[in-house]
Amino acid sequence: MGIDLHEYQTTINSRVSLSGTGVHGGRAVTIHLNPADVDTGVVFNCLSDGETVREIRALVSEIGGTDLCTVLGDPSGMHVATVEHLMAALFALGIDNVSIDIDGNEVPILDGSSHDFVEAIEQAGIRTLTGKRRFIRILKPIRIEKGGSWAEFLPYDGTRFEIEIDFESKSIGQQLYAGDIEPETFKREIARARTFGFMKDVERLWAAGYALGSSLENSVVIGDDDQVINMEGLRFKDEFVRHKALDAMGDLALAGARFIGCFRSYRGGHKLNAAALRRLLSDRGAFEIVETTRRSRGRKAEMIAVSAPVFAPWTL
Repeated sequence: MGIDLHEYQTTINSRVSLSGTGVHGGRAVTIHLNPADVDTGVVFNCLSDGETVREIRALVSEIGGTDLCTVLGDPSGMHVATVEHLMAALFALGIDNVSIDIDGNEVPILDGSSHDFVEAIEQAGIRTLTGKRRFIRILKPIRIEKGGSWAEFLPYDGTRFEIEIDFESKSIGQQLYAGDIEPETFKREIARARTFGFMKDVERLWAAGYALGSSLENSVVIGDDDQVINMEGLRFKDEFVRHKALDAMGDLALAGARFIGCFRSYRGGHKLNAAALRRLLSDRGAFEIVETTRRSRGRKAEMIAVSAPVFAPWTL
């Protein structure tokens, strides 16, 4: 299978911190990833003067905005924005439980990818806990269409992403990423793919209060001549679609449990990812909650249905 079917939940082994700038607000922010107990899930602790003023769980039910990034909480009040790159790293590396202290309202963009989050998690180490890990297994196709875009979940014996993009820009064009996701695959093929944008959109975004922290240090930028203007060029020939796959992984991590199935999308983004996830979780006949078990010594692990979820991901 392309998913880590580890029988038990995990957390990180020790506290680890990262500091940087929010790509949209342009403000300095520090996050601290802390070990957490069984069934905690991923929780953001919004800090003010060092004290937690609100906890926001990393679940689809908490999504408050999807315009340019994924926002948890109330965009006009207490919230945490741009969570997708961190969530993708946690999802791909198999971290079930972590408590995240954040002293701003946006996760730092760092280099625009998940690479630094992966390094931080590996620096902290991964610890196995005693609680069983549960999965969302897709039982039937679920599809959503919006304009010329679509996304769907399909039954599949693993965790697979098939992401296709199609831009008028000749620097991007039509690209497809397809693969089963496991930690090493993610680190090798996806984690270093950076966010991207067009110079022609910058002034509009600035005027709207977005992209204030965007730079060539954290974004792939396509200039007015339809060429990548970053001096170092691209990290992958198809870095654009790989980053879209990274975003999809981070958005679908908000299900509250890993899924066993295939997620496919065409010309998707944060809004479509969230809508597809909500559509899936609103249909209780489309999935079941399962866990890994070994019924007797020496027997191969099996997946069995269980009656209750860990993080109640369908509480929309």
